[in-house]
Amino acid sequence: MISRVTGFARDVLIAASLGAGPVADAFFVAFKLPNFFRRLTAEGSFTVAFVPMFAGLLESDGKTVAMRFAEEAFALMAALLLAFCVAVMLFMPQVMTVLAPGFVDTPDRFDLAVELTRLTFVYLPLISLVALLGGVLNSVGKFAAMASAPILLNLILISSLAVFADALDTPGHVLAWGVALAGLAQFLWLLEACRRSGVLPRWRLPRWTPRMSLLFRVMLPAMLGAAVVQINLLVDVILASTLPTGSVSFLYYADRINQLPLGVVGVAIGTALLPSLARQIRAGKDAEARDGQNRALELAMLLTLPAAAGLMVLAGPIVEVLFERGAFSEEAANQTALALAAYAAGLPAFVLIKVFQPGFFARQDTKTPVKIAAAAVVVNLTLNLILMQYYAHVGLAMATAIAAWMNTAALALLLNRRGYYSVDDRALSRLARTFAAVVVMALGLIGGLEAARDWLIGPSLQTALTLAILVIGGMAVFAIAAFLFGAVRLEEIRDGLRRRARHR
Repeated sequence: MISRVTGFARDVLIAASLGAGPVADAFFVAFKLPNFFRRLTAEGSFTVAFVPMFAGLLESDGKTVAMRFAEEAFALMAALLLAFCVAVMLFMPQVMTVLAPGFVDTPDRFDLAVELTRLTFVYLPLISLVALLGGVLNSVGKFAAMASAPILLNLILISSLAVFADALDTPGHVLAWGVALAGLAQFLWLLEACRRSGVLPRWRLPRWTPRMSLLFRVMLPAMLGAAVVQINLLVDVILASTLPTGSVSFLYYADRINQLPLGVVGVAIGTALLPSLARQIRAGKDAEARDGQNRALELAMLLTLPAAAGLMVLAGPIVEVLFERGAFSEEAANQTALALAAYAAGLPAFVLIKVFQPGFFARQDTKTPVKIAAAAVVVNLTLNLILMQYYAHVGLAMATAIAAWMNTAALALLLNRRGYYSVDDRALSRLARTFAAVVVMALGLIGGLEAARDWLIGPSLQTALTLAILVIGGMAVFAIAAFLFGAVRLEEIRDGLRRRARHR
């Protein structure tokens, strides 16, 4: 939550400094490219292959064997990532022609994007190794260091703009250097966390061992799957680059807001669930694994459904309050709000993907999610090409949401068919009750928004206070309705707090 809040502060400052013009478009492409490969090589494929194997070795063979495996993986990944990073930086103009073809028609924007991306690409090898170190820590039950690492990125970017905004050619250059520095800071932070926890990998010369062969055999399908998912997102950027200037930025700002509940709920649940499922399955505790996924499903929807409804209803005021200042115009706010509403419709699906995918990954089945994600990309691309003709950048966001729901449905269906998972009666009942509470909240927010129209005028303190009242009021209505409908039970909260106190 802290990392997402500081991320908002970062984006507010970026919006005020860069707006939604050519410099913003160039920086967001420069920032997205290393993140694309990070999710491809680290979070998207390496983590889902590495964590179950590392957690399984901890469970069956002990810490010494598991750490040797981690050290082998660290050395090999470092060497491969460094070579890849150098190659991409050398051929960056050709890479940019593929990833942002619309920039070719505006040479200044294209050259700026190439220059900034060469700076930000330093982030890739560092943050990918951060993902490995985080996987080690998560597998031994240490989650705080990895979860807090993005705070460093946000604080460094905020400080860079606040102190050095005019020191270089553009604020985009300042941000690009900040991204590179943040990668180094996060890497050092995770190294220290591993040292304190007694799981710091020792440096070894890169070697191709039988365990590395197995890791990459499991990782390759996951990488293809991650590539499919990330291409799904990258396609939006490629197509948005062909739309009017600012379209890339509208989608970026809208996605950043949508990422708050996804990052806080979906990523957190998926991160905690994967090593837990891997250990339970390795120990033959299939019933416990299914129960854990059902409870994760309940919690995910209890937190995500009201967030999605709130973002859809209050998209306009939220974007105004967060971004409409400085170089960020009223028209940019309106266009961003439309994209936010479309993204928010798919928010529950994005979170459910994080709940269902560990059911495959924990069993080292990385191929099935690949096939499902590939089908989702085809759906997304088809819908992109159709909907952008009528709704421009909003159509791209709509297509992404629809493809996410298709992905979710396919994951759930195949988990059920293979006997890995089934929704139990309690989860079905809780989902229905949660949905009813969300409907009550949404109706209340719609009524409150209509009543407060005269108070929501431009980016003012009055608008911010009115929005805060609507948000707090919506949360209160949902909480009351959730208790009345039985979506949440007071005794369960008390039991959870008591268990938490005993663990401490």
